[in-house]
Amino acid sequence: MSRHPLTTQARITILVVAFLGWFFGGVQIGLTNLGGPATIGLLNESGWSMGLTEEAVEQQIKTWAAYLQVAFLFGAAAGGFFFGRLGDTIGRTRALGISIIWFSIFTALSYYVANPLQLIVVRFVACLGVGGCWPNGVALVGESWSKVARPVMASMIGMAGNVGIFALATLLKYHPPTPDSFRWVFLVGATALPVGVLILLFVRESPAWLSTRETDEGSANNAAAQKLSVFRKPYLGVTLVGIALATVPLFGGWGSFLWIVFWAGRIGDELGLPELKAEIVQMRSLLSIVGCALAAVISARIGRRTCYFLTSFAALIISQYIFWFTTPTDEGFLIWVAFLGFFNGIFFGWLPFFLPELFETKVRATGAGVSFNYGRILTAITISLTPALTLYFNGDYAQIGRVTSLIFIVGMIAILFAPDTSKRHIEAQ
Repeated sequence: MSRHPLTTQARITILVVAFLGWFFGGVQIGLTNLGGPATIGLLNESGWSMGLTEEAVEQQIKTWAAYLQVAFLFGAAAGGFFFGRLGDTIGRTRALGISIIWFSIFTALSYYVANPLQLIVVRFVACLGVGGCWPNGVALVGESWSKVARPVMASMIGMAGNVGIFALATLLKYHPPTPDSFRWVFLVGATALPVGVLILLFVRESPAWLSTRETDEGSANNAAAQKLSVFRKPYLGVTLVGIALATVPLFGGWGSFLWIVFWAGRIGDELGLPELKAEIVQMRSLLSIVGCALAAVISARIGRRTCYFLTSFAALIISQYIFWFTTPTDEGFLIWVAFLGFFNGIFFGWLPFFLPELFETKVRATGAGVSFNYGRILTAITISLTPALTLYFNGDYAQIGRVTSLIFIVGMIAILFAPDTSKRHIEAQ
């Protein structure tokens, strides 16, 4: 039994603030779709587009919009390690609160940028906090709830991100940002600040982390604990497995779904249907919420590894079907996007309870943060090559998607190397 028991009210409070933290993390993810209007507006305001041909300006817009995506992905990857390590050092609650305050402040500063380069830099720094929010939130929830309740509660944290994406997509559908009016969206992303402050002031710390700290303090274990690395034995193996398992849905969600968004955006512009892109983001996010909510239940019925394998297989089949046999103007296109969103949601409801189970308490936030966020590096590299890929495939987004969605095959293979974590009691480990 833990030496620092939590009341039911304290557990619920932890769940609520972790949910809110990653809800606003989802809003931050949604901000990356602001690339077009923000880039056009900043190019015009800064005068960087003066003297350029129309074709050159269009290429600049695509390039800077891709860099905005990359800034988020690299920032979140770095933040997953930095703030994850901070959570293992000073506590989950404090690291969670600091990470939320961090991304809120720097998102607010995005309001004042004067050119695309400044926006990229500020967004990178802001997204360090986004990367740190997830591992500390899931570690805190996982270590505060019992083995039976933990998967369901952790899946709710995964669901929170999709709720945030859906909420922002809905807001932008009815109040579309334009090159002349886009800065207000950054202020929306900064509204998480009070949540971070409240966490620092009122939320209890993880009982498992407190117990581990007391055990290590003043002993030889303390010095050794400070030198632990998830990239060394005995953690290296599970870290690599964790990175692979998180990379598949991250790359599949960004590296494949992104092409659906580009595809729909271009056709929507050609047909005078600017809302088409927002509707697709909405539909995908809405069904992702459902998938997240059901991930724990499905895993309990068929097993954690079987759930991941079948989800990877289904995502592969659906994405290939979308890119081979449909177009964004088809009546059934949104339905297939919804199916893909559902299985995407299962992934992100599954990761919050599985990744923390791979690691022991003293490195859990670091391990979960590295596993979840390092997959963003490969995704960022792919997105940074967006102009080159578009040129190579002659602007055929469907053809690019056929290739990038093959990543789900990697998931079907990687899960075969994952350990069975279903019997681990992380709340007292």
